[in-house]
Amino acid sequence: MGVNKVILVGNLGKDPELKYTPGGQAVATFSLATSERFTDKNGQRQDRTEWHNIVVWGKQAEIVNQYLKKGRTVYLEGSIRTRSWDDKDGVKKYRTEINVQTFQFIGGNGGGAPSSGGSSGSSYSDPGIPEVPSYDMGPVSQDSMADDLPF
Repeated sequence: MGVNKVILVGNLGKDPELKYTPGGQAVATFSLATSERFTDKNGQRQDRTEWHNIVVWGKQAEIVNQYLKKGRTVYLEGSIRTRSWDDKDGVKKYRTEINVQTFQFIGGNGGGAPSSGGSSGSSYSDPGIPEVPSYDMGPVSQDSMADDLPF
């Protein structure tokens, strides 16, 4: 038995891409940048950015597609999954992804998306945008959905 839990706070590197599996399940993908600042051994301030491949399933995928845009800050929790496939030349390829169980919009709007009033991210100051709470997929088995990935 082990624990596979990831918590990330970062900014979207691109708008989410929404697709549907052959079974009709929504899946959204996007890249997320997390950055850290540190001082190197020479006393110089450095920035390091990590890029993460994010996958969101079901109703959450549709919500992410509707509200998140490039540059927007999001908090998410999920698990790490690595999937593999053979490319057109028969070469095995691998992709490590974060499968999201819970997310919350936070911080600034990044690219025209509504901004939240404070850091909670669940209530928006724009009256034209409905309140969007955080979402939790609960005990959904994503192993069964992995074969349905449309990409």
